[in-house]
Amino acid sequence: MKLLQKTSLTLFALLFVFSFSEAQEIIKDSVKVTTPKVNSSKRQKVDGIIATVGEYIVLDSDIDKSFLELSSQGNSIKDITRCQMLGKLLEDKLYAHQAIQDSIIVKDEEIRERMNQQMEYMVEQLGSIDKVVKYFKKNNEEDFRTDLFEILKQQKLAAEMQSKIIADIQITPEETRNFFKKIPNNEKPVFGAELEIAQIVVTPKISPEEKQRIIQKLKDIKKEVEEGASFKTRAVIYTDDKGSAATGGFYKINKKTGFVKEFKDVAFSLEEGQISEPFETEFGFHIIYLEKIKGQDLELRHILMMPKVSIADLNDAKEKALLIKKKIENKEISFADAARTMSDEKETRANGGTLINPKTQDTHFELTKMDPELYSQVSNLKDNEISEPVLEDEPRTGKKYKLLIVTNRIDEHAADYSKDFTKIRELALKEKQINAIGKWTNEKIKETYVKINGEYRNCDFTNNWLKND
Repeated sequence: MKLLQKTSLTLFALLFVFSFSEAQEIIKDSVKVTTPKVNSSKRQKVDGIIATVGEYIVLDSDIDKSFLELSSQGNSIKDITRCQMLGKLLEDKLYAHQAIQDSIIVKDEEIRERMNQQMEYMVEQLGSIDKVVKYFKKNNEEDFRTDLFEILKQQKLAAEMQSKIIADIQITPEETRNFFKKIPNNEKPVFGAELEIAQIVVTPKISPEEKQRIIQKLKDIKKEVEEGASFKTRAVIYTDDKGSAATGGFYKINKKTGFVKEFKDVAFSLEEGQISEPFETEFGFHIIYLEKIKGQDLELRHILMMPKVSIADLNDAKEKALLIKKKIENKEISFADAARTMSDEKETRANGGTLINPKTQDTHFELTKMDPELYSQVSNLKDNEISEPVLEDEPRTGKKYKLLIVTNRIDEHAADYSKDFTKIRELALKEKQINAIGKWTNEKIKETYVKINGEYRNCDFTNNWLKND
């Protein structure tokens, strides 16, 4: 679709955030590249500054690191040139530079939390922190952490700047219609085959004995801390919240933060230095230690313990799922009504178990872009066929059984304005956002100090980094 192929890649936050197939397509469509004749042996010997944007510099090795990051994720880099990668890095530096000029604040605690999560993932993939350090060619863990922290901070600044640029951009139905009319018939986007899916979730019932065991353990930890033990250390050891384990259960929240109501109700009822009694949410049992109150923000630590599900509990849940399936197949109740009255998943109960696609926020799941696990669970289902109970072990909520059904199938088709309005509106909005970012980028390049050194001046960028009038 040529209308979108001519746009800049700058709409999208970071090369490493979205999938490589999207990144590669965006890169190819947005940067005209002449690969510079760079002496590779010289580059290996000298890691010089190849570009400057505001107060930020780009080293030759930064391009190598970007390629390394992509390849470490199993992505092909054979069609991406050094010029293309430099163009992307220059844009990121420009956003980060302007974010500082606009006094956009990025909190170090957020960066550390994200850094710890990434390092945890890297260690899991490579086996040890020493292997991670070696893989990324750092001298030691401290150097690696320092470098990663700075990279993540710049990425966050860039993302916040982009969000600010497009924050107030909206698209009207008339703009959407005009966008669609401009697309020639032979270039209209083709939407792949899609499914609409519904599910019923049966969560194993936890025995009272297991609940009491967890509550007592949390009470024991609370007592130990009140007698002088470190809550942070206890969180590292005991919490089942993998996202906060490395930081000792630390979170910074306010009333707008996306935590469940029960958690926020307890957190905002505490005084500084106070530890809550154990309380329950959909994720398990918690205790919270409130460290500081800073205006509307709370700095706290928490420990989550998820009750263990016994084999008997699991078997009971499976039997319940099978009974529900039988009632639906015997026409005693519809799938939608069974979901409304019998499913344990409150997010989908109200709409009859219909799943919402987290990527598009509608009910359609394109087959080629569907989560592989979900695809394997529904791809062989016939119309109106209900799956056997599927056991799922979700890290945040634990084990549960699901019944799945495909409620609608939509064949691959060229975009239709009335049927695909939501998707077309998103494309129109993206084009409008891209144009806004492109205009902003051109203006900021003119007023920002930018210098490209050496052979990289031979790159033919879409953006006027060389400031050739």
